[in-house]
Amino acid sequence: MEATTQLLQFSQPADAALSAFFRSKKSGARDRAFIAETAYAILRRKRLLTRLATLIPPLIPTKKQHVSSRELVLLSLSRLRGMSQRQLEPALLEGEAEWLAEIRRQPDPTLTLGEQLDFPDWLAERLSARLPADQLLVLARALNTPAPLDLRVNTLKATREAVMAQLSAEGLMLLPCPYSPIGLRLKNRPFLQKHPLFLDGSIEVQDEGSQLLGYLLAPRRGEMVVDFCAGAGGKTLLLGAMMRSTGRLYAMDVAEKRLAKLKPRVARAGLSNVHPILIASENDIRVKRLTGKVDRVLVDAPCSGLGTLRRNPDLKWRQTPESIAELTQKQTAILTAAARLLKPGGRLVYATCSILSEENESIVDAFLASRPEFCRLSATDILADQGIRLENGEDLHLSPPIHSTDGFYAAVLQRQE
Repeated sequence: MEATTQLLQFSQPADAALSAFFRSKKSGARDRAFIAETAYAILRRKRLLTRLATLIPPLIPTKKQHVSSRELVLLSLSRLRGMSQRQLEPALLEGEAEWLAEIRRQPDPTLTLGEQLDFPDWLAERLSARLPADQLLVLARALNTPAPLDLRVNTLKATREAVMAQLSAEGLMLLPCPYSPIGLRLKNRPFLQKHPLFLDGSIEVQDEGSQLLGYLLAPRRGEMVVDFCAGAGGKTLLLGAMMRSTGRLYAMDVAEKRLAKLKPRVARAGLSNVHPILIASENDIRVKRLTGKVDRVLVDAPCSGLGTLRRNPDLKWRQTPESIAELTQKQTAILTAAARLLKPGGRLVYATCSILSEENESIVDAFLASRPEFCRLSATDILADQGIRLENGEDLHLSPPIHSTDGFYAAVLQRQE
């Protein structure tokens, strides 16, 4: 109950809040897994559970009807996890068995669109403006389902076939990712951080959609490349391997802590061409020094993250229309600054893990309207040239129910000669 209460304050990302909770409590791996699964299930289905809890008077009456964390936990275990009254009995307090039984007897309530999707109303409204109801429900169901675990094979150290053979021999159930030539998808989510293949840099955890961004940028050996919003460097490592550790690969970010996490990962991956650069903003002098000199730039822009709800369900409750407006201003500024780095003929990939058009097509369309020296390239054609068949239109749109990846958007831009 305590873990759920902390997560529902939304004062920090759910994974950070849960980590802090576990550091303060002594519990075994099985208990931790149970607590985490229950808390994340509540974050995914909070609107449905809240509606169910209000079908009858609350367990603890108050002046203002309020659904407690305990009520959400009990309903989650009963309704989502399928636990019977008999299984729950040892943990129930006085009156709770009768309360749960009474809710079970109630007819299914009529749900609003937001409650059906388990999205906040503002998000449901924005998505319903561009998606038919049936497609929106399919998307919501996929985003409210836990994601599988995708791995990327570091081609400097191993092949996908060799990694798959070794993990299969160890009893793990996995398949090649359908699109990424270096991706593997596990059916369950084993702890791999201490696995020899992870420790020697042969594998990294990375969603298949994220891997495909590297193939859109398609860096070549010996080029000068910038990962403009590198973060902890998952895509930087991919780009470095694609460059065969040649040329110069600048990993830029405004967060010192994130860049600090990149250094040990670079060493583990066996890369010598990565140069982390801490910048104060997109207009930092260290950025301006590279104006017109760079072959390829990846802009994995800071965004709402609403395409990653399978992994980060708290984001739909933490984002607001106001935060989206702030992000679009930041995205516009970052894209404009990053584009200045390109030499004529250079390529830029603008990407987000958002499902909102205002963070995606709208940003790119406005940029191209004001910058005639840039043109759009076909993402479908670029991937097809590398043997990746993904019919997707001019820009890349990845959707959990269709592609089994996170929700990604990417546009490929070229500065004309």
